[in-house]
Amino acid sequence: MTITQLKYVLAVAEHKNFTLAAEKCFVTQPTLSMQIQKIEEELSIQIFDRTKKPIQLTDIGQKIVNQAKNIVNEADRIQDIVEQQKGFIGGEFRLGIIPTIMPTLLPMFLSNFIKKYPKVKLIIEELNTEEIITKLNNGHLDAAIAATPLMEEKIKEIVLYFEPFVAYIPESHHNFQKEEIEVSDLNLDEILLLQDGHCFRDGILNLCKNTGKNEINHFQIESGSFETLIKLADEGLGTTLLPYLHTLDLKESDKIKLRHFKEPKPAREVSLIFPKSELKIQIIDALRNTIAGVIKGAIVFQNVQIISPLQKK
Repeated sequence: MTITQLKYVLAVAEHKNFTLAAEKCFVTQPTLSMQIQKIEEELSIQIFDRTKKPIQLTDIGQKIVNQAKNIVNEADRIQDIVEQQKGFIGGEFRLGIIPTIMPTLLPMFLSNFIKKYPKVKLIIEELNTEEIITKLNNGHLDAAIAATPLMEEKIKEIVLYFEPFVAYIPESHHNFQKEEIEVSDLNLDEILLLQDGHCFRDGILNLCKNTGKNEINHFQIESGSFETLIKLADEGLGTTLLPYLHTLDLKESDKIKLRHFKEPKPAREVSLIFPKSELKIQIIDALRNTIAGVIKGAIVFQNVQIISPLQKK
């Protein structure tokens, strides 16, 4: 069997369709099917149950796919080792970033990175955490920037910075008079949230679980953007929480409505995450160093309490 054949097997296992897998591998469907059949004949087993729609892995097929992932990853490491030895930092690099980090962090480091490493072709996708984990595990991303810890067995995390939560409180709210607020001041009934699927939302829910004030009694509004939440808060519909970096670009008239938490400040941990195989580690290190160089002047908080992005059951 060949590495190419194993890649075909992995494509069918992922897409559960021979035609779609062939398109993704840039070969014809008969070519792909023939190569997979050769492996099955060589091993005298069936990797796929073709009688089911969509196509399913057999029990032995699942074990083969798990091993094939390891083999393909290790094969890719050969070129990676050569590039590291030569000190080459270049080539295609696929980076995922969660939506609540992308708008603020990306403009801070992207220009510096592409100037310093012009041979790297960055392909950046805005993805939620669940999508990022899936794509990292399937080999469709090289790294990502997300809120951690994620506790994923096959993914390594390197902390980039800690970003505090900041409350946005309109003048009509009773907490507006406070110079600093405490977690005990939060009431989930009053907080405007991002839509389900955002880990920042899950962080807020985890934070508010500690207050005991978590009954939604009146109405619930969820949005996909912080800008909408801010406008709704200004209309007297509640308060909201923002990540610290997002507050830096607010208008001065809006900044007077920000209230920081007393120390230890509740915060999210933002990390560069990547498969433990550490493919393209030289580019990962370059990213980490570039981000560290621009972020240290913007975020200087140390006395923080990390709020997990993991959904609590």
